Parts: sequence; C-alpha cells; structure tokens
Amino acid sequence: MNKQIKDFNELISNASDYLESQLHYSLKAADNYRRCWKRVRNFMSSKGIKCYNHDVGKQILLHKFKDRRKEELSTHEKLFFNSVKMLTDFQETGQIKVPSLPRKERIIFNGSIGEIITDFLNKKIEKRLSKCSFHSYHRNLSKFLNYCNQRGINSIKDIDLTIILHFINELSHRKETNTTVIISVITTLRGFMKFAFEQKKIAVDYSNKIPRYKSVIQPKLPSIYSEEEIEKLIKSVDRSNPRGKRNYVIILLAARLGLRASDICNLKFDNLFWNTSTIKIEQFKTGKELELPMLPDIGNAIIDYLRYGRITSEEPYVLLTARPPCRGFTTSNVVTHVVQRAFKKAGIDIKGKRFGPHSLRHSLGFRLLEKSTVLPVISEVLGHENTESTKYYLRIDLKSMKQCMLDVPPVLNDFYIQKGGAFYYG
Repeated sequence: MNKQIKDFNELISNASDYLESQLHYSLKAADNYRRCWKRVRNFMSSKGIKCYNHDVGKQILLHKFKDRRKEELSTHEKLFFNSVKMLTDFQETGQIKVPSLPRKERIIFNGSIGEIITDFLNKKIEKRLSKCSFHSYHRNLSKFLNYCNQRGINSIKDIDLTIILHFINELSHRKETNTTVIISVITTLRGFMKFAFEQKKIAVDYSNKIPRYKSVIQPKLPSIYSEEEIEKLIKSVDRSNPRGKRNYVIILLAARLGLRASDICNLKFDNLFWNTSTIKIEQFKTGKELELPMLPDIGNAIIDYLRYGRITSEEPYVLLTARPPCRGFTTSNVVTHVVQRAFKKAGIDIKGKRFGPHSLRHSLGFRLLEKSTVLPVISEVLGHENTESTKYYLRIDLKSMKQCMLDVPPVLNDFYIQKGGAFYYG
C-alpha cells in the first residue's frame, strides 16, 4: 500500500476512534464522517496530493463549495464541511472540538420547580440510570420547565393535571415530535410527579392520572444469534495487535459470560480471582454481586492482552482505551462499538437485528434455555434479580415451548349424543 495512503488511513482511523471513545458519537454517526473523509482521500488522490494539512482542507472546501457560505449549504453538504474542519483540527492538535450550544439555547433548572427537578434527576443518578435514559429525562424536563416559565408558573403547587395535559398536547402537535418522543415525555412526567408527591411538594399524586399513550406496539423479540454465528464472530477478531487482543477479551466476556457492556468497561483487577478461576463483580445496573467462572479461553485472552497488548499503567481497570492517554473507558459505548464493528467485519447477517453486546447476552440466555437449563440457574448466570426478568427469554425459545405441548386425548364415541337434530352432552 502507498505510504501516503496508509498514513492518511491511519489519520482517519484515529479520528474515528476519537469520535467514538472521547466524544461518544454513535457508530452510525462516526461512519458518516468516515465516508466524508474517504471522499477527501479520493480528492487528494485525483489531484496528486500526498499529505493532508490545513491548506489542503481549505482547497477541498473551495473546490466543493466555491464561495457559498455554510448557512447556504444543505444538511449533507454541512456534514462534509464539518468533517473537513474536524479532520483538520485532529491532524493539527490530536483533538476534535465540538461547538457548544449558544447560551440562549441552554435551559437552566432554576426557580423552585427547577430545584425539585434537580433533586429528581439526582435521585435517578443514585439509582444508576443509564446515560441515555438520564439525558432523556433531562431533555423532557427541560421542555416542561420552559413551558411552565413561559406561562408564569413558578411554583410546583400551581401545576395541575390540566397544565400537564396541555403541555403534552402542545408537544404532540409539533412537526418534529413523533410517537417515541411523546411516550418518553409521558413516562418522564409520571415519574417526576410521583416523586414530587412522595416528597410532599404537591398534595395530589398526578402520576396515576396522566393517561398512558394509546399505542398498540408489540414488544420486539430480542435479537439472538446461533452458536455457529457466535463462534464465527469470535474467530474473526484479529489478535495480532494490542487493540485486537483487547477487543477479543471484550467479545468473549459478552458472549461466554453474558456480561453487560457497563460491567465489561468497569472490570478491575480486583474482580479477577486467579486462584479460584472466578470473576466477581458488583453489577453496575442492579448493584447485585455476581460470581462467574473464568473460563479457560477468557483467562488466556486476558493474560495475552495483559502481557502483549496493555501498556504499563497504574489504572485499576483491566481494559484501556487504545489511544493515549490510555485510560479506562469513560462510557460503555466503547464496548458497544467494538462488538458492532466485529459483527460487521465477520460478515454475519444483522439485517433487522440488534448487534451489540446485549444481543450476545440474549444469545447466551437463549442457548442455556435451549439446553433445558432451569430458570434459577439462568438467572444466576445473567445476574438477574429474579426469574421474572429471565422469563423474558422464554418468548424466543420455540423449541422448548413445543416440548410443553400436550397430546389431545381421543374423543369417545358416546361423548356426543344426537337427539332431536341437535347435539348435547351425555
């Protein structure tokens, strides 16, 4: 491969990794920027440009957009424009700056209602709500507080069911609002009003008076993959480099033990008990302690990574980011992206399916159930608080359900007695 192309591909790879690991961009968003950067590479190749720098970035934008201002560009054109700027930043500083929102667009949780919202959100943090769910609560309550402020509602005691329903109704008539948003807002408001009632901030519990959104949506079956597909995924990981050795450990922990992404990224040396070949953790989601066997392939993969992949570091976490400064993962999205990229690289059919670490967890639960493992044992392996959560997997095990079918006994000849042209029970 041409050295210049190889260097530019490395620049793209490192910039993409920065978007995902440091800025927490989704895999889809990072892919969009990668496609733009490949167009930059094609332009450089066609012009005989060997190295990328600030001047090359300006030349590309001038060629692409002439003297058009950014405000005049389409959404796709703005994406390309931003991608060039971001690549230039990364090439020069090793970082990508994301512009912050204008001050006027930020909503501060001020006033007496804002204080209660802040207390509510802090309570959610204590309960280890996922970042995605927390941001959803934060966004929805920002809209609600803004609605109250615009109407001069400054005390939570002035909020009643009519105000709540008017807010939901107004929100539902906006063009950008879809069913998912409405359901999320209703869920948030029910939780917030219940909290306010329990804290004796309001006299009436409106949480059970807010109507649920009338939408008939069948729950999706969890995405599962066959044992052959899982083995194909595992074998597809390139372990010839430090990043690959780390990714191999991540995928084994998810596929063999069913660990959640949050528990994989929080795995510490204190959790590894080599003398008993076990892994003991306190689950991030439930706070429940979990002890699992350190299977031979997992133990060997961890040793291989520690010896030949992981840099010497005082970090307590087993798994570190690949780019310096090498630290523990700041978000479980890194684990998710590792698994998703591996699925794509392995060529496994993912159409219409989820393909993150949770799908590996579901697949493990399915295989255990398929092998007639009793529910309490599956609950222990997956770290569920009770078997009710584990019963979720029953919806996907058609083989086991067929075993529950009973033969219909034959009907005796004298069961029906015909009399007067009609049948009646004897």
